[in-house]
Amino acid sequence: MPFESLASRRALLALAAAPLLAGSALAQNSAPWPNKMIKLIVPFPPGGPTDTASRIVGQKLGERLKQPVLVDNRPGASGSIAALQVAKAEPDGYTLMMLATPTLLAPHLYKKSGYDTVKDFTPVAGVYDLPIVIVVNPRLLPEVTDLKKLIAHAKAEKVPMAYTSSGVGSFGHLSMELLKQMGGFEMNHVPYKGGVPAITDTIGGQVPVMYSDLVAALPHIQAGKLRAVAIGSPQRVAMLPDVPTIAEQGFKGYDAVSWGGLLAPAGTPKAVAERIAAEVRQILAEKDTQERLLNAGAIARFEHPAGMAQHVQQDYAKWGQLIRDKNIVSD
Repeated sequence: MPFESLASRRALLALAAAPLLAGSALAQNSAPWPNKMIKLIVPFPPGGPTDTASRIVGQKLGERLKQPVLVDNRPGASGSIAALQVAKAEPDGYTLMMLATPTLLAPHLYKKSGYDTVKDFTPVAGVYDLPIVIVVNPRLLPEVTDLKKLIAHAKAEKVPMAYTSSGVGSFGHLSMELLKQMGGFEMNHVPYKGGVPAITDTIGGQVPVMYSDLVAALPHIQAGKLRAVAIGSPQRVAMLPDVPTIAEQGFKGYDAVSWGGLLAPAGTPKAVAERIAAEVRQILAEKDTQERLLNAGAIARFEHPAGMAQHVQQDYAKWGQLIRDKNIVSD
C-alpha cells in the first residue's frame, strides 16, 4: 500500500476515534464527587489543636465519603503559605484547608500574604472554637483575682505593666489590645515567638500577665502556677466553669474567640461544599468527636457554609480595623 494511502487511512481512523476518546474523558470528569483522594491542608505544624481537629474530622470525613482524606501540614507565616497554595488550587472539591484565626487575619498582618481571606476561598463548615484566657502569675500578683483588680493594678502603675502573648499579631495580642481600647488602660506588650516560651516566662515571673490559648494554659492553671482571671468567649467554658467572661466583668459585647473551620478554593461547587458541611455536621454531633476535640482544648461548634462565610467576613473586618488602628504589623 502506498505511503500516502496508509497515512490517510490512519488519519481517518484517528478522526473516527476522537469522539470516543473525548466521550471517555468527559465521562471521567463528570464522575460523581468524590471519586479520589481529598487533601486537607493544615497551615500549622503537627500536634496543635488545629492539626488535631483536622485529623479527627479528616479521618471521619474519609470514612463517610468512602475516599481517603490526606492531612498535609504546611506551616509558616501564620498559615499564609498554606493558604496561598490552597487559594491557587483547582476548585474541584479535592483540596480543603482547616482555616484558623491567625490564617484568617494574616493578610492584615503580612503585606505579602498574597491572598484575600474573603474573596479567594469558599467557606465550607465551621468546626471548633478555641477559647482564650487571661492569666496572671499568682506570686507576682497575689491580689489580682479578677479582671477588675487586674485593670485597677494596671492603672495604678506609673510604668505600664507588661503582658505577653505568643507573638506580634497573635490572637492573644489582638484580644488584649481590644480590651485595652474598651477599658481605657495601658499595658505593654512583650511578644514571644510561640505560646510555650511565653507561658514559661509568665510562670517564671519574667512577665506577670499573659493572654493565652486555654489549651496551653489549662494544665498550669490546674497546677496553681497560673491564675485565670477572665475568659474571652461570650459564654463561660466547661473547662473553667468558675472563671467569668470578660463580658460578665463589665465589658458588654466583648467577644474574642479563636476558631477553625474548613474552606476550599473560590469557585468550588456549592453542592460539594454543602455535601461536606452535611457530613461535618454529623461528625461534630458525635459524642466521641466532641470529647476528642475537648481533650485537644477545642470546643466542637458547627457552622454551615453561609454561617461560616458571615463569620469570616465579620472577623476579617473587626480585627482588621483594630490592626490598622493599632498599626500592628508582623515580620
